[in-house]
Amino acid sequence: LEGALKLKEISYIHAEGYPAAEMKHGPIALIDEEMPVVFIATRDSSYDKVVSNIQEVKARKGKVIAVVTEGDVLIPKMAEYVIEVPKTDEALMPMVSVIPLQLLSYHIAVMRGCNVDQPRNLAKSVTVE
Repeated sequence: LEGALKLKEISYIHAEGYPAAEMKHGPIALIDEEMPVVFIATRDSSYDKVVSNIQEVKARKGKVIAVVTEGDVLIPKMAEYVIEVPKTDEALMPMVSVIPLQLLSYHIAVMRGCNVDQPRNLAKSVTVE
């Protein structure tokens, strides 16, 4: 979700984050040869479900970008692009795997010519009601 949020905020590209179990309930209908799909495919309790989802995306000719645990040999065979993160405790993996997503969003925004230091329409202060 954080990766999709950051991509929307600084590059103005629509993105959505879905749990692995929900991909087949809607988002899969949008996948074609021009659709990039980013997976967090680290070695954790949802790994097998994510591998299945990657296979579904590949069957529809979608482009796979995968964040994987260092040393993964299965997913790099299926993905067009792979970003490796170090192995860590499953409870800490969200913090480790979000960094490449934030960097991906940053580089996409820069390539699009967006001002990443001052994104449009974002309030940069906390409002208390």
